[in-house]
Amino acid sequence: MTNGLPIRLVDLTVNFDDRFQLNSINWQIEPQQHWVITGANGAGKSALAAVLAGVLDKSAECVSGSIDGLPARVGLVSFEAQAELIEAERKKDDADIMDVISEGTPVSEILYEDCQDRALAEQLVIKFGLEPLLDRAFRKLSTGESRKVMLVRALASKPDLLVLDEPFDGLDANTLVMLQEYLQTLINTVPMVMVLNRFDEFPRFITDIAYVENGELQHCISRDDAKAYSELYQLLHLKTTDLSIPEADPETVIPCLDPEQPLVRLNGITIKYDETEIISDLNWTINPNQHWQLSGPNGSGKTGLLSLITGDHPQCYVNDIFVFGFQRGSGESIWQIKQFIGYVSTALQWEYRVGTNIRNVIISGFYDSIGLYSKCTDKQRAIADEWLALLGMLDRADQPFNKLSYGDQRLLLIARAMVKHPPLLILDEPCLGLDDMNRQLVLALIEKICAGSMTSVLYVNHHPEDKIKGIENYLALGT
Repeated sequence: MTNGLPIRLVDLTVNFDDRFQLNSINWQIEPQQHWVITGANGAGKSALAAVLAGVLDKSAECVSGSIDGLPARVGLVSFEAQAELIEAERKKDDADIMDVISEGTPVSEILYEDCQDRALAEQLVIKFGLEPLLDRAFRKLSTGESRKVMLVRALASKPDLLVLDEPFDGLDANTLVMLQEYLQTLINTVPMVMVLNRFDEFPRFITDIAYVENGELQHCISRDDAKAYSELYQLLHLKTTDLSIPEADPETVIPCLDPEQPLVRLNGITIKYDETEIISDLNWTINPNQHWQLSGPNGSGKTGLLSLITGDHPQCYVNDIFVFGFQRGSGESIWQIKQFIGYVSTALQWEYRVGTNIRNVIISGFYDSIGLYSKCTDKQRAIADEWLALLGMLDRADQPFNKLSYGDQRLLLIARAMVKHPPLLILDEPCLGLDDMNRQLVLALIEKICAGSMTSVLYVNHHPEDKIKGIENYLALGT
């Protein structure tokens, strides 16, 4: 890095033509560090790479903050830069007033126009198998061939910083291995920042990882931090995996409900203790396939409202409550109500202190038990393994539940509550006690459930602004 100085982004906010914004980015890249920027599609990875490369187009505007220490020469490889070169070639045709079709700029000219080391460029041309293409027009290359040209061009520019946005995409297997090996030879001479989606493509020399979501740099971790690395892998897996919510076990049947009836209907309900009314004259309906967020400060009545739904509140029978086809007080049992509900809370996690393995924790959801005391079926075991695969925990299926991190335990209890696909999943402060990374893991799983199941989700928390994608109905108590 130039003069050995770090690159510093301080409270940097950049608008991209009102389409996207990088928000308050704080990041420092030290000499000898090699970074990967990762995150889900549309998170802002490429935008952040463009800022580092100093190639923001006219549609981008720095709103606030600063960036210092960018070196004079930055080698950039990206689909955007590739597309710009091809577009520039097309414009040459449009500008031709002699109606003569241009052959286009040959690959050799593209390669050597910014070359700082001709001998290196010629070596790289051989390495990448570009010799037969030198006289061909750049615009006539395949995607993989033009990607190789971009790589050689950047490497031969003798950059002080390499910014490589998905450099391995479009390369055949042999070229990919060769490129990784070549980049390994540069680690003591030039810092690198890569944009990569797949953890299995991270080169061995990567030292640090930046996780971007919704235009914000949410996590910066050292690759040597095994715990943080594992959690980040799990988060990216949940955000990007094609795995969907596992199907229910057809042998574990919850009675069918009338789709024309609401799951829950509360009419003018009141909760009071002595002479103090906590909730007064509240009407609330939860329909099938409808997701709700219930929020409010301590003492606003969230827990009491939930216990009216679950049947655990002593004032159930003095209120007008219809749940899962039953008018409360008509002779129904509490277990007839609870069979339609999956429930997760911090209190449940405190109670779930058995030493069983994590696969059995999920299977116990079929039996609504704390621990597993019945022999499970092959189908139940298979469904549990599908849930573990979704959570990125299949390789840990035989680990004891009580030895897991607090966040992993919470994820498993949500899977346990969902395994029967109950009509209503109640998540009572599911992020309570979790650090930021584990909180994001839990929220990512809730988003997955909202998007991929027929279960209605009731997400309970303190803060109405803490919204989850897929939840569009809100009830705020104490306002």
